[in-house]
Amino acid sequence: MFGNKLVKTMIDRSAETGADRRNFLRTAGLAGLGVAGAAAVGTGGASAAFADSNPPSSAQPNGQTANGELISDATILNFALNLEYLEAEFYSYAAFGHGLSNSDIDGNYTTGAVTGGSKVPFKSSSVRKIAEDIAHDEVAHVKFLRAALGTVKVARPTIDLVGSFTAAAQAAGLIKAGQSFNPFADEGSFLLGAFLFEDVGVTAYKGAAPLITNKTYLDAAAGILAYEAYHAATIRTTLVARGQGAAADAISNARDSLDGPTDLDQGVTGPNGATIVAPGDKNGVAYSRTFGQVLNVVFLNPGKTNKGGFFPQGVNGDIRSSDAH
Repeated sequence: MFGNKLVKTMIDRSAETGADRRNFLRTAGLAGLGVAGAAAVGTGGASAAFADSNPPSSAQPNGQTANGELISDATILNFALNLEYLEAEFYSYAAFGHGLSNSDIDGNYTTGAVTGGSKVPFKSSSVRKIAEDIAHDEVAHVKFLRAALGTVKVARPTIDLVGSFTAAAQAAGLIKAGQSFNPFADEGSFLLGAFLFEDVGVTAYKGAAPLITNKTYLDAAAGILAYEAYHAATIRTTLVARGQGAAADAISNARDSLDGPTDLDQGVTGPNGATIVAPGDKNGVAYSRTFGQVLNVVFLNPGKTNKGGFFPQGVNGDIRSSDAH
């Protein structure tokens, strides 16, 4: 029914790992049919340091989303890698005046360029040191995930650090139509830009964690989640200490308007003027966002789309579309 070349192309485009390809073949009814080229498609598996240390059990299924879709660990980590590229570029430019090196951006799919970004003229040594420390962490996250994914890692997608921040600031009411917002202009703007990212990263890793089946990958994701939470708490407390709580609350409200009717976001100001260092539910548990909800935020669009905002050409990998709200 399908030509061999078409089948191989479909497999390649729909899959990032051997597990993905096997799921595709089972779903399409192609497994065991001797389709030429199907068995020869390379798995391009994760690096031996991860794949061999704790391989998934044959009886253990891949992660399953709420709608029953099977999803592999590598697909999840590649989704996270897109977000880490964004954070690493933002913080690296802010702290050091340059982005990721060429050796840290290649991979599967098209490698995109970064628009915007410059070194922040910090006046406070404490804020500068925070920026430098987080920048080192985010670059390390990129390197770590790329090493873990090996030959199935995705390339850095096209990233916009100019118009995206202006659109977000306008949505939050921080600037008026026709004005622009540059998170690299000064340290106060930098902190607000950082706040836009950090809570999203925490909720993204929290939402993805239950879908990861390989314990070694799960341990890695949990470790990065902890770091993102440390970063978020630091940015939050610094904003409050500098009197920027109202602006941060406005960003939180705008961010929460993008990912559906459920309240998955909290600003830095609680009831009776209390400070919210760690947003979460009444049990002290951090919120989770689905892949689609995360993309709603970074695409700056509450509808179903596959590009926009910080990723004007979309993200790389199998998970590309935001949810419709």
